[in-house]
Amino acid sequence: MSSTQFDMMVLVLGVCGILLTASFVGQILERRLSPDGSNPAIENLNARINAWWVMAILIAIAFVAGRIGVLLLFGFCSFAALREFVTLTNTRRADHWALATAFFVVLPLQYVLLWIEDYEIFSVFIPVYAFLLMPIISAVRGDTQHFLVRIAEVQWALMICVFCASHVPALLTLHIPGYEGRNVLLIAFLVIVVQLSDVLQYIWGKMIGRTKIAPRLSPSKTVEGFVGGIACASLVGAGLWWITPFSPLQAGAMAFLITLMGFFGGLVMSAIKRDRGVKDWGHLIDGHGGLIDRLDSVVFSAPIFFHLTRYFWSPG
Repeated sequence: MSSTQFDMMVLVLGVCGILLTASFVGQILERRLSPDGSNPAIENLNARINAWWVMAILIAIAFVAGRIGVLLLFGFCSFAALREFVTLTNTRRADHWALATAFFVVLPLQYVLLWIEDYEIFSVFIPVYAFLLMPIISAVRGDTQHFLVRIAEVQWALMICVFCASHVPALLTLHIPGYEGRNVLLIAFLVIVVQLSDVLQYIWGKMIGRTKIAPRLSPSKTVEGFVGGIACASLVGAGLWWITPFSPLQAGAMAFLITLMGFFGGLVMSAIKRDRGVKDWGHLIDGHGGLIDRLDSVVFSAPIFFHLTRYFWSPG
């Protein structure tokens, strides 16, 4: 067994241990406080834990399948997220060809560029070429009503759901001296730290949260939850330095930055939901809402994590 496989096994066992503990606590709470399923908070908690089991298993399968498995998983996530986003936009019949191009040309090509490791085109394909192509396709249909709004919404959807999300599997393309064959652990570090930050912010907020940090955007987020969640997740990130090319201090600093970006990503996506008058982006994941509700923090932190790692640890 290689050192990468051993580290991955330790990581999987750790995640399973946490989920088993959470499932046990959830079942105890259900028997005591909601034996007839009448307590929405307990029912939601157990639905979230069950959904986490499914998501953890899918990610583990993708990791075992290797590069192609990770690309397929995040390609599917981009497709599902883009579908959720587009359902809340003001698109019209004249935008159908542009949307079809976004779903069936731009999205697959972005992941093909990752497969062939063409970073130069990958980094500009959507923000330059796709952004120019989308308005051209819509313009030739001749419908000018709310044209700028419609185009901006589709471009923003591509930026969040495809461009930003694709920076997670892009971590596999980095060539870090002394870290060959271990890049999948960078993805594990990013996902675990950012998602754990979300959970810890929720727990700290429930325990001691008093001061709402953005009541109009996300009433459940508090200053106490923000500080406690990010501080704890940063410490966990520092403790996971052994699966990264970073020192413990560097891992803690990276964890702090990505959890901070994850928090602000959640706020931005909440602002869009409030603007559209919806609570969740969808209903794909029981207890969590849509796929974007679960991935918003990761997609905002992934590009920052990728570029910092590439700049400082991947020369050339």
